[in-house]
Amino acid sequence: MKFKEKYLAGELPFEAIDKYIEDWGNSDETCTLREYLGLNVEEEDAWISDSDEALQELLDKQKNK
Repeated sequence: MKFKEKYLAGELPFEAIDKYIEDWGNSDETCTLREYLGLNVEEEDAWISDSDEALQELLDKQKNK
């Protein structure tokens, strides 16, 4: 399961994203970080353009639906 799926399911805290980033960087994965985390383009843009908090806010909106 990807980071986003686990986060939305309440299985891990948002801060766990750092471990996923580290794991991706140390892996032989050919996918992008966005794909590895399970993010869509809008979520990736908010994360890169704004902040971790902006990404967390977008995910939390989905979590609360």
